[in-house]
Amino acid sequence: MRQVRVVVADDQEQVRDGFALVLGRHPTITVVGAAADGVTALELTRHLRPDVLLADIRMPRMDGLEVCRQLRDDERTKVVVVTTFDLDEYVATALANGAHGFILKRSRPELLIEAVLAAATGDALVSPELTMRLLRNARMNPNHRAHDAATMLTPRELDVAREVALGRTNAEIGRTLFVTPGTVKTHLANIQAKLGVSNRVGIAAWAWSRGVVEELPT
Repeated sequence: MRQVRVVVADDQEQVRDGFALVLGRHPTITVVGAAADGVTALELTRHLRPDVLLADIRMPRMDGLEVCRQLRDDERTKVVVVTTFDLDEYVATALANGAHGFILKRSRPELLIEAVLAAATGDALVSPELTMRLLRNARMNPNHRAHDAATMLTPRELDVAREVALGRTNAEIGRTLFVTPGTVKTHLANIQAKLGVSNRVGIAAWAWSRGVVEELPT
């Protein structure tokens, strides 16, 4: 089983240690380095060539958004942004700068792990608290390219798309729908092919824009 190598960058030692502890519990994730500022994070990434850089936004010397931009064309390392701040402009800038995920620090540990694993495979995951706000404005767009795609998805694929839009991990979707994580991955691949999207964010965007899911649960 291939190991996913991760560098953690945050200006707070306690946060770095906490992320390393959470990620280290997963059998396929290895934390290979840690940085307290953006410049060091960039240098470590270019030296260690990890699969994923987990980076805070507000760091000394260079912020996480600029780190994303500088690594945007790096074919080896994907960046997942982790932050306390859930400002829409940060999310949009991070994704535009090439981030493969945007997770709030208060997110569940399972979501942090899922975001790292998704990024390692070229996918992207955004915290559900942000997904609804970012995508709600597209819901009534009649020109959305996936306007008629609902007729192409099976009922079970619609269930999976709804769970993705709510920010569920593959394991959580499997438990909810009583299927294995492998089956969830198969459904995700089929949904992406039918909708013409490349990752989970694309599935979530389609689900919100077509009214497949209405509100986040309280």
